[in-house]
Amino acid sequence: MEKINIYAVSDSLGETAEQVAKAVIRQFDIADFDIKRVSYVNDRETIDNLIEKASKENSFIIFTLVVEELRDYLTEKAFENNIGAVDIMTPVLLPLVKQLGLSPKHEPGLLRKLDEKYFKKVEAVEFAVRYDDGKDTRGILLADIVLIGVSRTSKTPLSMYLAHKNVKVANIPLVPEVSPPGELRLIPPEKIIGLTLSIDNLNKIRKERLKSMGLMDTASYANMERIVDELNYAEKIMGELNCKVIDTTHKAVEETASIILDYISENKIIN
Repeated sequence: MEKINIYAVSDSLGETAEQVAKAVIRQFDIADFDIKRVSYVNDRETIDNLIEKASKENSFIIFTLVVEELRDYLTEKAFENNIGAVDIMTPVLLPLVKQLGLSPKHEPGLLRKLDEKYFKKVEAVEFAVRYDDGKDTRGILLADIVLIGVSRTSKTPLSMYLAHKNVKVANIPLVPEVSPPGELRLIPPEKIIGLTLSIDNLNKIRKERLKSMGLMDTASYANMERIVDELNYAEKIMGELNCKVIDTTHKAVEETASIILDYISENKIIN
């Protein structure tokens, strides 16, 4: 049998058309075949070149074109040149239009855009885990936003929440006995956000944390004098860095995150 060339044609990457072509061809005992992807078809000239090539071969076209004018043009040209062509999107699209009573967007590449958004989110989550709690200060230079603050000011929960909004976040604990990483002074101040909390609330949160760990709530970690020293130190560092400061007292993580997201948007921190 003569070799068959199947063209998977799309106005996006063409992955869907290619996968359908692979699934269909496996239903036949055909050893000599080739599936060729033709991506980003957005004009008649590209279709003309495809038809010219396909007409000289034993060819078949499987396509996903959402732009109606290009879809009709490809169908017409394939028919004129006696080339088999199947539109695998319209038969699904039209019944949905009828049932939903809505008009499709006819915008190419929407699935690819969705995939890109998903993988960007995964990357941001992995980033937040890798550069959590000052594990690796190199993340400061790579982050979209750096959160700084004393222990239990919601740095880690905020980092993860913002990561799910596609923001790469590193967070750095501020401890009086340890100098803050030098990298903090190498990035623009607007990329740094300081988190603080009232003395009483921080004391209460730390006591609960100690109890959950089976420790006495009288440890220095929850000592009022210690907390005051830490907060004063953090305030000093934040002042030196000239960064935005958010008081998280009585604020849910979602509320603080919303403030940060608005700040990012207003200052055009992420392109």
